[in-house]
Amino acid sequence: MAVDEHLFRILSNGPQTSVRFYQWERPTASLGYGQNPAKVVDLEFCRSNGVDVVRRITGGKLVLHHREVTYSVVSSDAETFTGTLGGSYKLISRGLMKGLDAMGLSAVLAGKAPPSYARGTMPCFSHPAQDEVELDGRKIIGSAQKRIGDRFLQHGSIPLHGEEDLLKAVSFLRNDPSRIRMTSLSEALGRPVGFDETVEQLTEGLATFFQIDFEPIVFGPKDRADIESLCRRKYATEEWTLNGRDPDSILPNDSSR
Repeated sequence: MAVDEHLFRILSNGPQTSVRFYQWERPTASLGYGQNPAKVVDLEFCRSNGVDVVRRITGGKLVLHHREVTYSVVSSDAETFTGTLGGSYKLISRGLMKGLDAMGLSAVLAGKAPPSYARGTMPCFSHPAQDEVELDGRKIIGSAQKRIGDRFLQHGSIPLHGEEDLLKAVSFLRNDPSRIRMTSLSEALGRPVGFDETVEQLTEGLATFFQIDFEPIVFGPKDRADIESLCRRKYATEEWTLNGRDPDSILPNDSSR
């Protein structure tokens, strides 16, 4: 999360975009920017079962990061992505769908979610939200975005394997008989799917959809020092994770989803 925010902080005023894919060392529940952890995550269960908890700078609902691909897109290119949250969100979803199509999956953009989902405390993967990516009515990619003017960070989760039981335990739903409306790449394809295969196909899908060529990003010593400092001052603290208090916020007057 600190790397994503660092990429957001160093965006130039001109058109610039970076795409990142990563994994998590341990199961981790990420809170949306404005969420109250007491309402959405079972902290005692997480502490007792080795599940980390972090807070994102993007909006949205609780996500369980485990055996998945996490992606991020950071950009100041309004010509490519439009100048609106909804427009850029939809374009990125369509680019990711190109990658899923190459894997043999015919995903679609979800319609508007019911008001109960938007207002409730259910986790992100309990229901597809508008313009998220779904397969047969079940969410396969959950995303959230933070925007300041034409600059935005969007990141999201693409499950490789099903984690419904752990997600329910993390989010106070252990005794809830309703099925969470999510699926995974392995479940959808009927075979094990790994990180490297998925990232390769998603990268190709984004490159094809946006008609671009990717170049690698190499962090220098200053980048690494800034990321470590941001992690230490913010993401490793309970003040940010549990209370949402940002020590040096760069995000006034923003919009999020």
